[in-house]
Amino acid sequence: MTTTDQTPVPAPAQRIDLPTVAPDVYEAIVALNKAAAHGLDPMIAELVKIRASQLNHCAFCLDMHSRDARKLGLSEQKLYGIGVWRETPFFTARERAALALAESVTRLGDHGVPDDVYDEAARQFDENELARLIAMCITINAWNRVGVTCRLSPAAR
Repeated sequence: MTTTDQTPVPAPAQRIDLPTVAPDVYEAIVALNKAAAHGLDPMIAELVKIRASQLNHCAFCLDMHSRDARKLGLSEQKLYGIGVWRETPFFTARERAALALAESVTRLGDHGVPDDVYDEAARQFDENELARLIAMCITINAWNRVGVTCRLSPAAR
């Protein structure tokens, strides 16, 4: 007879508590996040945060922003489809443009953000929204790097 152990595996120990050790740095990222969010559709912001967090393997941010998106009304089906958004019919043209831009900013290859990705985002968002969207992509990537480097872990529920 075999049994399966259902005990969760503990997360790696956190390395450093950035808000305590460098509160000015932490507050600067908080301020950037607040500025980026001003005037940006909150659901678009959460989709971008989730997708970048998936790509960057930031469990802490992925957990947080998935919960935040659900609170805003994101369906489970759409939430589960974010990682394969191109293959689903669940996302609007604006959401698709935002997700594509988030992926390009996150993966930032040798040639930067492709013109077609940027141009589609510019068609879907007015200039102010586009600026905020770019800033949100930058901000979540900064948060992801804090989370991954410091080994932040989501709380078990």
